[in-house]
Amino acid sequence: MSEEVKQRPARDLSSLPAKFVLTACAAAVAEIVTFPLDLTKTRLQIQGEAGPRQFIGGQAAKPYRGMIQTAVGIVKEEGLFKLWQGVTPAICRHIVYSGIRIVTYEKLRDSVLCKDEDGCFPLWKAVIGGMLGGALGQFFASPTDLVKIQMQMEGKRRLEGKPPRVHGIIHAFVKIVSEGGIRGLWAGWIPNVQRAALVSLGDLTTYDTVKQFLLRNTTLKDNSLCHGLSRGLQYTSTIDCLMKTIKREGFMSLYKGFLPTWTRMAPWSMTFWLTFEQIRRLSGIDSF
Repeated sequence: MSEEVKQRPARDLSSLPAKFVLTACAAAVAEIVTFPLDLTKTRLQIQGEAGPRQFIGGQAAKPYRGMIQTAVGIVKEEGLFKLWQGVTPAICRHIVYSGIRIVTYEKLRDSVLCKDEDGCFPLWKAVIGGMLGGALGQFFASPTDLVKIQMQMEGKRRLEGKPPRVHGIIHAFVKIVSEGGIRGLWAGWIPNVQRAALVSLGDLTTYDTVKQFLLRNTTLKDNSLCHGLSRGLQYTSTIDCLMKTIKREGFMSLYKGFLPTWTRMAPWSMTFWLTFEQIRRLSGIDSF
């Protein structure tokens, strides 16, 4: 029996499904750590759409101004754990989004676009791989993205004296499908895919390119230091959303939530890549 166990082939953790699972685990950790910043960003970005007045305890309240005031207001008026309201669909979203984009990029880099003879992956190929991976990941993750945002806004609706629209992930999916059909799950997918392609270009492409540059041109080893240094529709289209937002809230409203978006993405990316690389190493897979 012992000889059979010894001769049993080791589990292949370098396969695409295994890499997908490892990526999903790292994305879940990063999402849990930084989710309060995502909730804050969402509240800031869409508070203007619900009208200028909110009601707390029957009295009108001023809308939040700034990331810190928004986060403090959520804790005071809704409770500390409401900062993680919607984290479950957010994790589901990143399991799909990050899993697909990372696996797609790595597959393109290693087997389709391929590296040069010297082992270098040219920047133009990295750009294509990063954007394709981000776009494909976001397309498949769009339904979970929609559910995540709806659940994030339930606390705000309660403060405005409105009844809840959804009571959980399954209810949110069922409600969206019942109102808009299967296509309703991909409402707004075009601007989301466009954005995800650019975000993945800035994150995934940059990380891989900078990391390989550091390993080739410095004395840094493939370790954590190197990894850390690298690292219901209201609008009918993207243009319609752009014009209505500028008309109602002014041009600068397009950048509302920029600070929390940047503040959240930086620690998310750092947490993800450090966790991802360590999980791969512990699993016996080569560094990304």
